[in-house]
Amino acid sequence: MKPPQSALESLLQGNHADPFSLLGTHAGPDGTYLRAILPGADEAEAFSLDGRWLGALTKVDDRFLFEGRLRIKPQPIRYRCTAGGHDWLVTDAYSFGPVLGPVDDLLIAQGTHMRLFDKLGAHLIEHEGAHGVHFAVWAPNAQQVSVVGDFNDWDPRRHIMRRRTDIGVWEIFVPDIGDYRAYKYHVVGADGAVQPLKADPFAFMAEIRPDNASVTAVPAKLDWGDARHRDHWASVDARKVPVSIYEVHAGSWKRDRWNWFLDWDAMADELIPYVVEMGFTHIEFLPISEHPYDPSWGYQTTGLYAPSSRFGEPAGFARFVDGAHRAGIGVILDWVPAHFPTDEHGLVRFDGTALYEHADPKLGFHPDWQTLIYNFGRREVQSFLVNNALFWAERYHVDGLRVDAVASMLYRDYSRKAGEWIPNAEGGRENWEAVEFLRQTNRALYGSHPGFMTIAEESTAWPGVTQPAYEGDGKGRETALGFGFKWNMGFMHDTLRYMARDAVHRKYHHDDLTFGLVYAFSENYVLALSHDEVVHGKGSLLNKMSGDDWQKFANLRAYYAFMWGYPGKKLLFMGQEFAQRREWSEDRALDWDLRGAPAHEGVRNLVKDLNRLYCDKEALHAGDCEPDGFEWLIVDDTENSVFAWLRKAPGAPPIAVIANMTPTMRTGYEVPLPIDGQWSEILNSDSIHYGGTGKGNLGQVKALGGTASVTLPPLATVMLEYTA
Repeated sequence: MKPPQSALESLLQGNHADPFSLLGTHAGPDGTYLRAILPGADEAEAFSLDGRWLGALTKVDDRFLFEGRLRIKPQPIRYRCTAGGHDWLVTDAYSFGPVLGPVDDLLIAQGTHMRLFDKLGAHLIEHEGAHGVHFAVWAPNAQQVSVVGDFNDWDPRRHIMRRRTDIGVWEIFVPDIGDYRAYKYHVVGADGAVQPLKADPFAFMAEIRPDNASVTAVPAKLDWGDARHRDHWASVDARKVPVSIYEVHAGSWKRDRWNWFLDWDAMADELIPYVVEMGFTHIEFLPISEHPYDPSWGYQTTGLYAPSSRFGEPAGFARFVDGAHRAGIGVILDWVPAHFPTDEHGLVRFDGTALYEHADPKLGFHPDWQTLIYNFGRREVQSFLVNNALFWAERYHVDGLRVDAVASMLYRDYSRKAGEWIPNAEGGRENWEAVEFLRQTNRALYGSHPGFMTIAEESTAWPGVTQPAYEGDGKGRETALGFGFKWNMGFMHDTLRYMARDAVHRKYHHDDLTFGLVYAFSENYVLALSHDEVVHGKGSLLNKMSGDDWQKFANLRAYYAFMWGYPGKKLLFMGQEFAQRREWSEDRALDWDLRGAPAHEGVRNLVKDLNRLYCDKEALHAGDCEPDGFEWLIVDDTENSVFAWLRKAPGAPPIAVIANMTPTMRTGYEVPLPIDGQWSEILNSDSIHYGGTGKGNLGQVKALGGTASVTLPPLATVMLEYTA
């Protein structure tokens, strides 16, 4: 049956709502009807995919519309086109059936599909006997969606997609294309307005900036060799084992000789051995997902599913993770579900409406970063983000996610004045939709990936950030978020403020170093000296320390040893391990030449030894999250600015940590120790090996009657382990 001419006209103009109803193969009472648009062709013959000649088609319109009726069953068709003495083959995308099925429809509609990354986006597959790429994108309010790319001259009329009406997903299988093909989506809004070309929200790869098309690619790799590493972390309680994190900005740790980014393979060759040498247990990368603007450091991402092309192909990142795991190093990614940028090729008004974001700027616009806030209450948006977390765990085997800006998600009035925010249904400031999203994410990750860890950057006193996010009873608001760990922002602020003070004033601010123990075990904490402390005019950690150059180095060494002896997991930003002098900039590599200076190499030697002790000595890590693992020995010696405490674990020798935060050496200082006998000096931040004066206790002290006479070097922290 011939369709109305108006329908064919709409088809040829590229604005027909359902081209699959007209193009491709359609069974009729007297055979199968074929209809195809074959640009440039004068003649066309139909073949089966296995090469059998099926018949010729007739050109019925000069706009390259061909029709035919053949006595065959409907099937995928390949056309041989001829014009001007040349011929070429075209496999008809409209002759293939859909790839998604009713189960996908049901789960997507419910927001419970936990493998969306296998269904949406661009997937290289074999479908109905042909190899090609299946494209699928969620755009429920669009009037029409086409996939355009370098395989169809970016012509939106060539591959208009099939709409799955019930779920608002558009899909098409494009045969005979493979990986590394650039593409975007051409979206016509419900009002007929054409949107800027959109990158694929589920793209596995993107072009290198400033270009921003999505690229077909196979994510990750198949030949993993990290089972031993993953099995180990699945078998332990991360709260009770050493976790020492080296935070890295992949674009500026090192650069090549052209000042360009290292690719993942070059980074693996240099970074992984370095981290092993330094004794860290994990590398944490600032966001590596695709982002258009270098100075955002990755925190304004437009491609949550794509490792940035700055560092090479996606499989390169997988090789990096596999190599790190084989070397015993975990990989954590910074993850940004709190907001997304307004770049027109991204998620903003994706189908002509506020789809991923809120329509009301009081809910959907972030004043701090001039970005958009996800609509966490929309099940498809929540599913998009939860699936992204699962994607990194499954496809790239990452060991954890550090979730950025959690506080901004939890409160509707975050960084807003009165009248600039909308209260929740109870009139409060809590963003319960975001709370439920975080709870669901943590349940999904911990439930399906044993050994995985999530870490919250949460700067308020929200209750239960690291409490398990069990399913609620539906009768009240559940506040437990289910993270494994939380950054201890209070420790960082208080201790750095203290270390910046001149030593003569520290006795008046003693509680800056003691107050943290009031809440140290209220959550599972990571002590983080992160990138945020060495940018935007804050200076380097070394230059935050008070005093002249010698005192700055001594203060920094004492501070690091203090921190490694303090309860909580550890995190140090790159460059801090060798006392980088300049403030960090994403535009350049770290100042590695400083390693040639003894003072800087001394700090690096200290960090190396601190990590070794932290990992080897159970007393220093097993009780990081347990109050039983800590005991004050000296808490109130404000006059001398001395602090001392005991770290302990069942069955392990206790370790006393003693910090002298003045430049005065103290001899014969009485320290209460709970066990009489010999205590070995296992670390002294004033050691000559670290660039100090070499003052100390000649390797050991002896406790009698519950005390020991100890030499406290100037601006130094020492650790004593009970040995006999």
